[in-house]
Amino acid sequence: MFGLLFSRLFARATEALDRRFRWHKLPLPLGLLTLVGLRMKLRERNLYDTSSASPVKVAPPEDGRHLTARTADGTFNDLEDPMMGSAGSRFGRNVPVELTYPDNDWALLKPSPREVSRELMTRHEFRPATTLNVLAGAWLQFMIRDWFSHGKSEKENPWKVDLAEDDTWTQERPMQITRTRKDPTHLPDDSSPPTYLNTETHWWDGSQIYGSNAEFQKRVRSGEDGKLLVGPDGMLPKELVAEASKEPGFWLGLALLQTLFVLEHNAICGRLRTEYPSWSDDELFDRARLINSALLAKIHTVEWTTAILGHPTMQIGMRANWWGIAGERIHKLLGRLGGSEVISGIPGSPQNHYKVPYSITEEFIAVYRMHPLVPDDFDFRSATDDGQVQERTFREVAGPRVPEVLDQVLMKDLLYSFGVAHPGAITLHNYPRFLQEYERPDGVLMDLAATDILRSRELGVPRYNEFRKLLHLPPVESFEELTDNPIWADELRRVYENEVDRVDLTVGLYAEPMPEGFGFSDTAFRIFILMASRRLNSDRFFTTDYNARVYTQTGLDWIDDNDMSSVLLRHYPELLPSLRNVKNAFAPWQRTGS
Repeated sequence: MFGLLFSRLFARATEALDRRFRWHKLPLPLGLLTLVGLRMKLRERNLYDTSSASPVKVAPPEDGRHLTARTADGTFNDLEDPMMGSAGSRFGRNVPVELTYPDNDWALLKPSPREVSRELMTRHEFRPATTLNVLAGAWLQFMIRDWFSHGKSEKENPWKVDLAEDDTWTQERPMQITRTRKDPTHLPDDSSPPTYLNTETHWWDGSQIYGSNAEFQKRVRSGEDGKLLVGPDGMLPKELVAEASKEPGFWLGLALLQTLFVLEHNAICGRLRTEYPSWSDDELFDRARLINSALLAKIHTVEWTTAILGHPTMQIGMRANWWGIAGERIHKLLGRLGGSEVISGIPGSPQNHYKVPYSITEEFIAVYRMHPLVPDDFDFRSATDDGQVQERTFREVAGPRVPEVLDQVLMKDLLYSFGVAHPGAITLHNYPRFLQEYERPDGVLMDLAATDILRSRELGVPRYNEFRKLLHLPPVESFEELTDNPIWADELRRVYENEVDRVDLTVGLYAEPMPEGFGFSDTAFRIFILMASRRLNSDRFFTTDYNARVYTQTGLDWIDDNDMSSVLLRHYPELLPSLRNVKNAFAPWQRTGS
């Protein structure tokens, strides 16, 4: 009882500190304590379950393999609720469910998503994020492929978006944007807000590599020594790349990281085969998947996040998420110091759903709409001497053009080129031009910026000011308070007809001034500090089963001893001159010959 009272008082005190001073302006120790308090409040107030029934009872597999291995479809991660987080389960919410009804169709299209795209998003001049490299932008999309997808949109009854007379859109008028696929489990007589299904597993389990169903998993496995299929040239099989290239959203950055971590999986299998020569193909595959997925989660937590959120408090805070405040050195010397996630980090701590079944949320998806990271143009250079190999536009490195690029440019040169170039900054007027006129592999033309705006409205994600209030932040009262750029303030006022409460979430996040060193807004960060931890806290394989019995000590050591740089250098040692003096592989690399 006393502990609960203290927690609530602590959360209130830190919330007051944040409102008065902002956490990122506080001295480092006080800033860290404030973030801990904010996360406590968010865990208590901003996790909502959208499921309509009690946990489904499912008979476990007779072979018991699920007890120490991830299943293909994400079932049985939680043994008491085996369907939790599985492929085909509902997205959750970070705001009260009753507040997620979408506007009526007329209001939902105001202002026109296309007008928002043209007037506020269009990149007239590339604005780089100079503290990052393009690999960081590709990494985010690689992670998103693991975390969520609403599936293929419905073709029937599309949204019809009015176009201005001077709009140069070359397709049908009005513009048509497909609707998000309906949830077939949401019954017609259910008056609650619409729900949607995740076609991927909700878990952080490497499903972008291993798939979210048994059929996909079987197709990518070699059937020998636990390994995944790789061609004799060390590349992904051409037929798999060609198939992926037919799917919307596939581009070169995804192909590079997919290849890299398929090779890493196979390297882990090789090490396990040496240590455990009697293991079967399945045993090697299961352990290698656990280890590779955990390494991906570690890289994202302590490297990607600290690269894009370069504030001093975050450098310590995100490493503490993985290692605890005791730190990496103490962890490697003494192991865990008890069960506290604060002291020794989340991996290996007790599993905790914080009273709400785990799922990815629609609000989490909304704040990760970060397409400005993608550049419009790519300059491929030699990793040996920085000489130019090719120049291509984004359109020429996406979809059906991916196999061609992989045939013409060496992997080491592609990775080097991504490492030395900058992605775009996540701001207004920096949306990739080609994504505003993106031709999908099936020939459908779409404005992805307009689609991003409409998707959040359609899915019932609150607009910017309401979103802030629901995340315990004060709403902005004027466009001048929203942005410190007076030109943007005037543009926003015009597009939203002087109604600041109508500003879309994505627009507000792009317009908002950022804390020191941040690559995205503090408002988006609120969802991040809640959900970044939750993805680890709820996962049995990052908590109660993150141990040598399940992973092997060899596997735990592999995770501890490796990072993004070591993975890159294991498979492409030619990159050493560029990475030798780089502390974070998602920061700009050193150019060869310089």
